[in-house]
Amino acid sequence: MSGFKSLFKQTFIYGLATVLPRMLSFILVPLYTNPEVLSVEEYGRVSFIFAYFVLFNVVLAYGMETAFFRFFNKEDNQDKVTSTSAISLIISSFALMGIAFLFRHQISTLINIELKYLNLVFIILLLDALVIIPFAWLRAIAKPMRYAIIKILSVAINLGLNVFLLLYLKGLAEGNSFFSSIYIKDFEISYIFISNLVASGVTLLILLPFYAKIKLTFDIILWKKMMRYAMPVLIAGIAYSVNETFDRILLENLLPEDVADEQLGMYSACYKLALFMTLFATAFRLGIEPYFFSHSKTKNPQKNYAKILEYFVALGSVILLTVVVFADLLKPYIILSEAYYEAMWIVPFILLANFCLGIYHNLSVWYKITDRTKYGAYISIFGATVTLVLNYVLIPIIGFKGSAIATLSAYALMMLLSLYFGRKYYPIPYNLKKIGLYLVVSTLFSFIFFYNYRENYMIGIAMLIVFLGLVILLEKKELKQVLKR
Repeated sequence: MSGFKSLFKQTFIYGLATVLPRMLSFILVPLYTNPEVLSVEEYGRVSFIFAYFVLFNVVLAYGMETAFFRFFNKEDNQDKVTSTSAISLIISSFALMGIAFLFRHQISTLINIELKYLNLVFIILLLDALVIIPFAWLRAIAKPMRYAIIKILSVAINLGLNVFLLLYLKGLAEGNSFFSSIYIKDFEISYIFISNLVASGVTLLILLPFYAKIKLTFDIILWKKMMRYAMPVLIAGIAYSVNETFDRILLENLLPEDVADEQLGMYSACYKLALFMTLFATAFRLGIEPYFFSHSKTKNPQKNYAKILEYFVALGSVILLTVVVFADLLKPYIILSEAYYEAMWIVPFILLANFCLGIYHNLSVWYKITDRTKYGAYISIFGATVTLVLNYVLIPIIGFKGSAIATLSAYALMMLLSLYFGRKYYPIPYNLKKIGLYLVVSTLFSFIFFYNYRENYMIGIAMLIVFLGLVILLEKKELKQVLKR
């Protein structure tokens, strides 16, 4: 149980580092959906640009973070692993961003992002790439508190600047010469990216001492090994970014021009209600990834891996049903304008999709610790193909509903494929009956309630109580052990 206690302690702290900033970031959704700040179309434009952030971040990281974790626990000389991966990212980041600035006009035309925004995006991407290994190093040496404080500070700066620049600067500029000199009319979207840039810059400044601590040595043989490990992760990451963000890009490009930004804005705002599931899955993944690697050589680690997935599915199922039941109570506090509510239809689909993605990340332990990362790439490419095909087919017919269906289909199939190949190459004794029961019952309850009894809270709460009773009944042994401690 000591291993589990360590896992859940780290998961809790990493959860704070992820949940608190993103809970704070909820402030941005009401801010951006406030019609006095951004129109639905402008919010759609911001969402479109941020969709490319995910893809560009994956390319700049090129799987080196995952390779760092693998070799940090595998190699005897951990300092050499840290130094080699850090130098690799420094050189590649400056090289790629240098090329991007040289061809920024062509890139702007190609991806349909205005040059004034693209220049800011490039600088933010460079700053974020330079902190990848410092943050990974903090996780690898089990410094979750330091990791959490820096992450929370960064997001607090981002949020504070967003609120100041979008809400207060205009009013202050009317009676003050200093503020009037920095206020620019109709500059709201740029202010959003400037806030992000300042936060990223401060984060890098805080983490700069990391580069002074490490011995700057580059082992070319080690680097080649890490790159062989990282390349399939890069391919998987690109495919993941397609799954995660290309629905926004395709909505922008496949819908008629006069409604594309509006539809994208509605879809992106209601997508935020799945954040509760994303927070849970992300915090869990941040905690378990180092645990998976560090315990891979212990006696019978598969038993612990199986139990971890069981706990994840039990908790995730409760979150799924709870958010679906109370979604209409939550929405006015997150999305200020009713102009976005047409897209509420997508909420159960996106919640379940992110739940399946979280399960997939838990299942992916088999190919990471057996160095079969190419299978992660194959599965992600398959998921990306499903995403692209279904979006291309469904968006012209049913708009953003097609994107929600495509997202769920892709992640559910990826989850099933990982389970299939995992049982073949690294069998883990998952309790599939119990896991399947939690997943099926919570999904059925969620879809039946939302599409048939929505806002009938007596039925919704009754379903939630029944499901919680089922979980408590099946997990009573583990709950007793936890309570005793």
